[in-house]
Amino acid sequence: MKKQCIFPLLAILVLAGCNGDKKKAEATAQSETVPTVRLETVHSETVNQDAQYTATVEPEVFNNIVSSSPTRIKQILVDEGQNVSKGQRLVVLDDVSLFSYETQVDNAKANLKNIEVNYNRTVELYKIGGGTKQQVDQMEIQLINARNALATAERALRNARENTVLTSPISGVVTKRNYDPGDMPGQSPILTVARVNPVKIVINATESELPRITRGMPATVTFDTYGDETFQGNVSLIMPTVDAATRTFGVEISLPNPGGKILPGMFGRVHLNLGKADHVVVPDKAVVKQQGSGNHYVYVYQKDGTVKYNKVELGQRLGDRYELISGVEPGAQVVVNGQARLSNGAKVNIAK
Repeated sequence: MKKQCIFPLLAILVLAGCNGDKKKAEATAQSETVPTVRLETVHSETVNQDAQYTATVEPEVFNNIVSSSPTRIKQILVDEGQNVSKGQRLVVLDDVSLFSYETQVDNAKANLKNIEVNYNRTVELYKIGGGTKQQVDQMEIQLINARNALATAERALRNARENTVLTSPISGVVTKRNYDPGDMPGQSPILTVARVNPVKIVINATESELPRITRGMPATVTFDTYGDETFQGNVSLIMPTVDAATRTFGVEISLPNPGGKILPGMFGRVHLNLGKADHVVVPDKAVVKQQGSGNHYVYVYQKDGTVKYNKVELGQRLGDRYELISGVEPGAQVVVNGQARLSNGAKVNIAK
């Protein structure tokens, strides 16, 4: 009779043990489905606002040397890379057209002389009653027209002579030569002369940076060609308008170039110190880049045990950390490890 009681009791114990194991397995499985993450509390810090821009070097001033008339090139007295002075002869053109301009001046002088003689004779006749006031007035008009015709012919001759020998309007360097002696110049300039000391770099700054950029503020420029060597310049011009499409405005940096080391066309990086600002700084491991876009996000831990997917605006990279312009408040706890299995609103376990 006692044996019969023992068997049902054993069956109950075995069933209870199975149910306990099942619940324990379900709890373990549920725990494994909730991601475990590591958190870090972030704070606001005072950060130097060092802005960096990229741009191409341009000459401060450049002039295209062209002829005002289609005349064959006789000589080119300089070549690319050669330094030239203001007023220096650069190009000699064929002077075959000068003869016609000189002839026009001679004819205009002869005509003026003839009209002057006739005018004086008419005036003398009018004085002794041998002519009329109307005749005098007509001769005076002819005299004025003859003087104007001579002035026009002389101006054309001067222009032709100036275009026979082309000189440099500035001191600088020849940066381009498009023709050789014997060529007839086309639409391109014969030469281009540029002033390359100083040079200038025009950058595009964002609209929000406008109040912090002032004329005369220092700028540091580096070039990949020269490694870590730095060149010091200043903001020389701030464009008075903002591009409505890009929300940027132009800023011109003037850069001394006494040795001609900086060449037009070089790629430069401009650094401006725009002051200081208090911003949240987070570990770089906390920042997640959204695939297929330029957006960045940070998972922020919430009081209910979930994480929120906050879009952030990155500032500068500070070693192994990032400055955040917006998106995370000071004192927040951000996920720095375990983001791979997370989604917005997901419940998480916190690693000890």
